[in-house]
Order: sequence, then C-alpha cells, then structure tokens
Amino acid sequence: MTFIQSLSPQQSPPMELLLSADPSPAIIQDYLSRGQCYIARQDQTIIGVYVLLPTRLKTVELVNVAVAESHQNQGIGKQLVQHAIQTAREQQYDTIELGTGNSSVSQLALYQKCGFRIVGVDPDFFVRHYEEPIYENGIQCRDMIRLMQDLHSVHRLE
Repeated sequence: MTFIQSLSPQQSPPMELLLSADPSPAIIQDYLSRGQCYIARQDQTIIGVYVLLPTRLKTVELVNVAVAESHQNQGIGKQLVQHAIQTAREQQYDTIELGTGNSSVSQLALYQKCGFRIVGVDPDFFVRHYEEPIYENGIQCRDMIRLMQDLHSVHRLE
C-alpha cells in the first residue's frame, strides 16, 4: 500500500529521486525552499515524490513528479498526480499548473489523463536553463510543454 504525506521540516528531501526528474541540484534547492515536498512510501521506503510550488494568487505549480525506477509502471505516478490535485483543492487553489519536457512522452499522456490541458510551449527552456543537453526516449528535451487544470471543474479519470 502506498502512503503519501507531506515532508516534515526535519526530514531531508529525497535528492536522488528528485534528481531523477530534474538534473539540476540548484533548481531543485530553489523550488524546495519555496514549495512543499510530498513523499510516497511503501513500508519505510520512499518510492515517489512531488513538490507543490505556489506561483501566483490562487495558483500552484506541480513540479518534480518522480517515481523510483523499481516502482515505475505501477500507477504510483498517477497516485502522486491525483494526490497533488486533491491537495491543491484542499488548500483552496483555483488552478494547478505544470511544465514538462517535449520528450517526456509518457508523462504528457499521464497528465492529460489526469485532467490537465496543454496551454503553451516555452521554446528552448531546457536549452537555456540547463548546462548539459537532456535526452529522453531518443529525443532531445528542448521545449517545456505547459499544462494547467482548473480545480473547480470536474474531470473524469481513467
């Protein structure tokens, strides 16, 4: 059974897991300092993570959704995204946003299945903000695909 909880201030964030979704320790430290980290556990093992980052009035961004490689393709990513949406609703946000790489094919599918809509593209985001090129699925990650969800509308989940 997977249990998702907020990381307490005394707990260290799971950096190895966070780095699996974002290769920049500096960027991770920046949003950890401004957001709230949530972890997924099975028994005592941390198997997933995400961060909710307030960005504007009534808007929060879901950043760094990551699942341990040994636990991928088991629905944990979907549980994390659904937990983030529910948490944002409970915290009275109107909108939840996220950005992912153009090469993150399975993540793009997951986010849309969870009710997110593509609202824009930030061309060359990953080229401008990361020193080393990033490749996924044989594709260079260049552009950030921006997605959002209105938290007041009801979405059917698969």
